[in-house]
Formats: sequence, C-alpha cells, structure tokens
Amino acid sequence: MKKILVTYAVQGEFAEIKWEDAQIYYVRTGIGKIKSAYYLTEVLSQLQPDLVINMGTAGSVNHEIGDIFICRHFIDRDMHKICDLGLEYEQDTAELLKEKELCQNWNGKSGVCNTGDSFLTEVTDFEGDVVDMEAYAQAFVCNSKKIPFIAVKYVSDIIGQNSVKHWEDKLTDARNGLSHFFNVLNESI
Repeated sequence: MKKILVTYAVQGEFAEIKWEDAQIYYVRTGIGKIKSAYYLTEVLSQLQPDLVINMGTAGSVNHEIGDIFICRHFIDRDMHKICDLGLEYEQDTAELLKEKELCQNWNGKSGVCNTGDSFLTEVTDFEGDVVDMEAYAQAFVCNSKKIPFIAVKYVSDIIGQNSVKHWEDKLTDARNGLSHFFNVLNESI
C-alpha cells in the first residue's frame, strides 16, 4: 500500500482523497515558499511517503476559472528575475514520477506552475500556465530527497481582475473541483 502525502496551503483548499489502496496523509503548509518548505520537510522526515501531491488554487492570465492543471514543471519567479547570475529557478518532477511509475495516466491539462512569494494582482510577464505561492518550494524539497512530487491546481482567479476577492469567493468551488478531480481518478496513482 502506497503512502501518499497531500499538501495544501489553507484549510479552504483542502479536499479529502478517498483511494482504497493508499494511505493518505495531509499537511497544511501555510502560504508562501518558506513555510511550505519547512512544514513539508518536517513531515517528510517522519513519514517518508511514496508520493507527495500538492493540491490548491492558482491564478492565471490565459486560462479559465475552474480549469484544473496537473503540474510537473515549476518555476520560481522570484529567482527567475536574477537567473542571469546562474541561479537555479526551475524544477521538473516528471522523470522521477515516470521512473516510479506514478501519476502517468492522469488525464487533464498539463501545465507549468510559476511560484513566488507574492499574490499576483496585476498582469506581469511570467512563464507558465498558473501561479501560486508554494509548489516550486515543495518540488525543490521533494527533488532533493528523491521523492516523487506532482501538483494539481484549480484556477480560482484571473490575474488583474480583482484577484484576491475572486480567490476568496472561489475557495468552495476549488475544494469541490479538486475533490471531484481526485475521486474520479479513484486511486489511479
């Protein structure tokens, strides 16, 4: 039986996953890269899961509210600004997932998640399909520890269109959308 750790930033993003052949554990990491990395690392040292799934909300510019993206590639938008200095700003988790034969048959939109320590409220130039505040940090921690990682993001707001208010208003929809997504998969890890 596989041990799966599910991370989420705030209680409003939590959706219970009911897969018969897996032990599911949850950790609320809080908002932001530092808190997220810290709480994930604490749990990983105790639990040693076979897979980490980050579920949550995200903003977008080019996609619709309610779209769900499966992310295996992550960009740190804060570090990307100074990438000319040779600093690492991308994480890819697809190879380790493939090697461990996890999450290979997940149907849905594949996307790139752009992570930063600010809630984007104005349209800026960024790479990726969705933006959040935690996934890159979690991908970094999991890659460092050779633990497969994937993120599933529900588009809750369109950047530049009163994003904060829309995010708060869409948490229930996001929770329902994520719950439906995971429970339709029905343990297809």
